[in-house]
Amino acid sequence: MENGAKKLSFFPGCSLATSAKESKEAFLRLFAKLGYDVEELTDWNCCGSSSTHSVDSGLAFRLAARILSLVPEGRSLLVACPSCNLRLSEAHYHLVHEPEKRAEFKDLFGKEYNTELEITRRLKILDMVDWDTVAGGRVRDLADIRFVPYYGCMLNRPAHLREKNYSGLMEKVLERLGATPLQWAQGSKCCGTFLTATRPDVVAPIVDDIMFQAMQAGADCIVTACAMCQLNLELRCTLPKKIPILLFSDLICLAMGEQPKKEWFSKHLVDPRPLLKSRRLI
Repeated sequence: MENGAKKLSFFPGCSLATSAKESKEAFLRLFAKLGYDVEELTDWNCCGSSSTHSVDSGLAFRLAARILSLVPEGRSLLVACPSCNLRLSEAHYHLVHEPEKRAEFKDLFGKEYNTELEITRRLKILDMVDWDTVAGGRVRDLADIRFVPYYGCMLNRPAHLREKNYSGLMEKVLERLGATPLQWAQGSKCCGTFLTATRPDVVAPIVDDIMFQAMQAGADCIVTACAMCQLNLELRCTLPKKIPILLFSDLICLAMGEQPKKEWFSKHLVDPRPLLKSRRLI
């Protein structure tokens, strides 16, 4: 691909560093296979996500600004999590458009802000890949796994930060690799995000409905691009019957021949291994 040798700085965010750390490894393996040199930021901090910006916008800005201050000159910043991307892009927007924010940044970190910094989301890069070529060299076929795509609610919000709409990308890529996407109406419904910590009674019915609708559509699994959504959908579902929640990059890695470690899937609260074994993917 055109930018195959490009170096990228990488902000994993808290979910990929904790509850989804196996998927972080899959994500990094995938980008290495696609020709990218991805280097994790040193000494990064939480971006503030939903919890901080809801109660202290000033602190939320400073947390995000500190992360942006860590990016080496000349590098783009790759962000995997939609929520993290929102927080960092929001801070970048204010730094570009508001001189007082740039003055605050310089006071905090002792240097001028790089207004040319590019924050790039994972889906943007995956949208640039020649998937016909990748599919031609795949090691495993995704064996007609029937899935519903779950993008969550933060992919194209707010309006002033909206770029290309990547809805439909997961279906296009995974279908090219052998899976079967199904139609449903829940793909951009909120999973409850951080209300899961304070109001699980509110989140559980939302998640139950998402899970129920996926099963009604005939899906073997739900595929998402967000580790926080994956956790919520697994953790807060109270239905007696459930289907697995898989991350987009995990399935691509399986198709491309990456041999997962035993613990990749064993930590899921809804075990995906019976499905993956039945399709000879693991």
